[in-house]
Amino acid sequence: MSILLRKPGHRLLRVPRSAVSAAGQISLPNRGSLHRPCTPHLQARIAYHATAALRSPSSAAGSLQPDGAGVVPGPAAPSAPAPYSPPQTGLLSMLPPSWVPYAELIRLDKPTGTYYLFFPCLFSTLMAAPMAVPMASPLSAAGYSLLFFSGALVMRGAGCTINDLWDRNLDPHVARTRLRPIARGAITPFRGVVFTGAQLLAGLAILLQFPTACLYYAVPSLLFVASYPLAKRVTYYPQFVLGLTFSWGAMMGFPALGVDLLSNQAALTAASLLYTSNIAWTVLYDMIYAHMDIKDDAKAGIKSIALKHDADTKKVLTGLAVVQIGLLAGAGMAAGAGPAFFIGSCGGALVTLGIMIKRVNLKSVKDCWWWFVNGCWITGGVISLGLGADYAIRYLDEGKGKKEEA
Repeated sequence: MSILLRKPGHRLLRVPRSAVSAAGQISLPNRGSLHRPCTPHLQARIAYHATAALRSPSSAAGSLQPDGAGVVPGPAAPSAPAPYSPPQTGLLSMLPPSWVPYAELIRLDKPTGTYYLFFPCLFSTLMAAPMAVPMASPLSAAGYSLLFFSGALVMRGAGCTINDLWDRNLDPHVARTRLRPIARGAITPFRGVVFTGAQLLAGLAILLQFPTACLYYAVPSLLFVASYPLAKRVTYYPQFVLGLTFSWGAMMGFPALGVDLLSNQAALTAASLLYTSNIAWTVLYDMIYAHMDIKDDAKAGIKSIALKHDADTKKVLTGLAVVQIGLLAGAGMAAGAGPAFFIGSCGGALVTLGIMIKRVNLKSVKDCWWWFVNGCWITGGVISLGLGADYAIRYLDEGKGKKEEA
């Protein structure tokens, strides 16, 4: 068998395959099977392409494909995307194989979204606790916080399932999402709908553990849960719709602890400002998240704030951080918070967000993911600590006041 090589502007060269060793060494006469003298330069070029043909017939280096008795130059074949591989480590690897697609669907192995959904609930619980009459006990605040976390886990999974049902024809075209269970066919759309219904029922069961008033505040959020995936198709600001959804918990802590938002003007103001502050935070971190898919989103026709403001992303992030912290401070003032909140929560958020915005490399998928995951705990953590410290101080002060009165 021979190897035929053709370079633009040159004649066809026939090189015996036996003349090329596996190590890339070539041994040819100056004349004979070649149509012109084999100069050292020509011999080196032949060796390069012939070796590539031996090692990888479809590689870009040789770009050679079989044609009858020989091998002729052909277009480079695109590298095939990696196929799906079942998880070999971590939590999902411990589950029965039939459960794995459903665990992947709710992102059980990627809990950051659950934490982002939970933090607004925790913020509102800690802010509402000192406003309750009588002041909510730490045990009560902790108990409702655990219920909120359970609800966040279930409802985040439901939101992911609804999102993947909407995006089942888009996800296969995005590198990061092409192997999601519905996109790769591991779960049919019908089963996805049934699974969504089961998750919503589980969420309702958790919701019924709260005071009845919480039911009236929680149900409207389902509209935003269902509409977010649609927003990606019609506006460059779907992150705003996501913010309306993920921040809903910023109001739920108040009715959970018996604080009536309709009759308590201070509580209503605090809850409203806390809610809008969390919307700004959601848009901020999801804008960083959206930069991971910015190229694929552009090709697939998916809209995002990252695409709209790619050149000015850090300016937008800075503006969002200022809005978030300003609204957070306003919520604290309405709730009668003390220095621990303003120093810990507001000051801490100012520092952590500033560091993140300065350091994040928006052109690096790995760096965007790191800040998305860790920024959740860093910023959410300092805000929670500030709120918790303020609550603890006010709770202890109230206890001292009662003892003095006695």
